Amino acid sequence: MTRLAVLLFSLMLAACASPPPTAPTVTLLRDELFAPPAQPPLSADEIFAVSEPMKRYVDHDIAAQLRSRGPQKGLLDALYSKRQLRLEYDAERTRTASEAFEARAGNCLSLVIMTAALAKHLGMQVSFNNVYTDDTWTRNQDTYFASGHVNVTLGRRWLDSGARGTQPSWTIDFLPPEDRLGQRSREVGEATIVAMFMNNRAAESLAIGELNEAYAWARAAVLHEPAFLSAYNTLAVVYLRRGHTVEAERALAHVLQHDPQSTIAMSNMVRVQGALGRPEVARELAARLARIDPEPPFHFFELGQAAMRRGDYVAARQWFAKEVARAPYQHEFHFWLAMADYQLGDIASARQQLDLALSTSTTRRNQQLYAAKLDHLKHLGLQ
Repeated sequence: MTRLAVLLFSLMLAACASPPPTAPTVTLLRDELFAPPAQPPLSADEIFAVSEPMKRYVDHDIAAQLRSRGPQKGLLDALYSKRQLRLEYDAERTRTASEAFEARAGNCLSLVIMTAALAKHLGMQVSFNNVYTDDTWTRNQDTYFASGHVNVTLGRRWLDSGARGTQPSWTIDFLPPEDRLGQRSREVGEATIVAMFMNNRAAESLAIGELNEAYAWARAAVLHEPAFLSAYNTLAVVYLRRGHTVEAERALAHVLQHDPQSTIAMSNMVRVQGALGRPEVARELAARLARIDPEPPFHFFELGQAAMRRGDYVAARQWFAKEVARAPYQHEFHFWLAMADYQLGDIASARQQLDLALSTSTTRRNQQLYAAKLDHLKHLGLQ
């Protein structure tokens, strides 16, 4: 598949470009086109709010550990220890600090927000980092999502700032250690983290068709941090889904003005130009996009699915294997490679790929799905 074949793209978690100069964004917003959301977007204070159970945990449950190991190391150990918080990675929904603590689960942004909230309650200095990694792509029907990655650094407590000597800072990252080798990152402000949260909520609302909520969250993101480009792309996707192509074009033009190489914004703009009856403009932009990114995310996957539909399982396996090679942590690619292996009678490989789909899945729902399929193979005696 090429990006031109999909309907929409939305970017979650991290902007790829350097922040543009802050500029007025009100002219890109059209509140009259949407009904008020059922629940208004949360404020930054609400996103980082520390619940009473969180306070009890750090003030009482691990107080001795914080004193003996130091606040930074004590909190880090509590977060990573399987005997203490027992956190799980779950990308189903972006949670607030208190929601992530209650669920003991969240995506990297949720867990970073929870960690920062706990650290700030303890009086620590906190900074956030946007980590340069290959985007992880997922999809929901005709919408594709790219997820970036963030982590958090805990510094000395404010009350210790005048103390002699130095205290080490600790960076907490919820990726496995082997995936953090060679990481590069840049510090971002808390306003950007809040905008990322809001943008994620907008994308999550978009994925389930709640356009009024999606607009409200995207609106909140661009107003909270006008330099965060991803929110404008999400805003454009919401407009396009509602049929407001002129508004979508204006939002995407804002992204491309500040990041002319944004392939995600270009992909959406191709769709917009076609909808506006400008086929020549759409073709020229599509050609430019193909030169920049001739093999976009899900390209080999779509070729594999086309091969599956025509019954060419050998070709399907080859295409799915190419996607797995360049995106080994995408559970859907492993699943479809398993299906191709199954059709070819290679049950051992199918089982292996289903195991990988299960281990790389980022939501409990998908983990349950893949576990059930593995059990089904066992019941069939195909081990």
